[in-house]
Amino acid sequence: MSFSRLDPTDFVVSSDSVTAPAWSTNSPVLTQFFTLASNATSSYYLDVYQTGSALSNSAIQFSIAYGHIYGSGSAPLNPLIPQNTPSRITYGQYRNLMYGDAESLVDFSYNGTGVTSSLDIIALAIDRNRYKESLFPGTFNLQLSISGSGTILSLTDNSNDVSTVTYIDGGRVYNIVSGSNGTAANSPTYAGASKGYTVSGSYGLFLPDMGAIILNPAAIAIPVAQGGLGINASMTGSTNPVLGGYNQSRVLEMIRSGSLAFSSTGSGFQLNSQETISSDYIFIRVKNGEYNYTSNPSYISGSGNLVYSNFINNPQTYPTTVGMYNNNNELLAVAKLSKPLVKDFTKEALIRVKLDW
Repeated sequence: MSFSRLDPTDFVVSSDSVTAPAWSTNSPVLTQFFTLASNATSSYYLDVYQTGSALSNSAIQFSIAYGHIYGSGSAPLNPLIPQNTPSRITYGQYRNLMYGDAESLVDFSYNGTGVTSSLDIIALAIDRNRYKESLFPGTFNLQLSISGSGTILSLTDNSNDVSTVTYIDGGRVYNIVSGSNGTAANSPTYAGASKGYTVSGSYGLFLPDMGAIILNPAAIAIPVAQGGLGINASMTGSTNPVLGGYNQSRVLEMIRSGSLAFSSTGSGFQLNSQETISSDYIFIRVKNGEYNYTSNPSYISGSGNLVYSNFINNPQTYPTTVGMYNNNNELLAVAKLSKPLVKDFTKEALIRVKLDW
């Protein structure tokens, strides 16, 4: 068996950014939200599915969690240690993921205005299988509403309004503002707020590299006239006094109600994923004098003669596969041609092999 050594110039690496709908079934908009009965009473988080039946290939789309620095909003794990609650653990977890330490408080301020040290957060964690490598800024659209109120809060990230991307320990971070498709809405009419923002700062933080959306409870809690929903976001009880469920269920109801209000226009929870696919292109160059003979036993008769006598003066081969070996002659990968390639002394070939990872 003969081999041809590849040179460094035969390798080219290329990277392409690929975007796709984040939700299952390649849907860019999530309009239905289901939970499992076994998960509905979870103290830590609430998993949200796109269908109501496990038989319909239902998969987790995102999870909702509530965090409070002092542990409010959830019952203690141990009555003897009242401060150790799921909400306190959740707040600490996201604080560490975002800022890389256990001291920083979540900052929702904008241009020096708003909540610089938020004591609580609402976290929407997109399932890892949904966002792949990262979320795609500018595709985040979410409507929040209180059932029957008619008040809609349309949220998006501000990626189209910033010229410089801000980084924290958790990667890129954008503010969540009132608007759509990565652009803030026009300046609000109420005093003390700027374009797309409230007097409490931004509505939250969009963290594409973490696959997380952190909402600002203080901004949602302000009166409707100031750009909020006017709900009590302190969530100090172990259960939700408004909806009769846990804090996570309360947030899910706001998302579900907002989606239903926009159902006629096809709007809902919109989000796209983004991933970088790297490709290694290997160029296999076959010169005219190479690989014109074969060791295929079907070419040789039982008496040791060529089955086809015309191959004596005009040898031909029909390659179908390219094998790539290491220095120990160990086969590492194979590339299949779409159809056999005719090769003789009058022909040269250039085969491009593409490896994706």
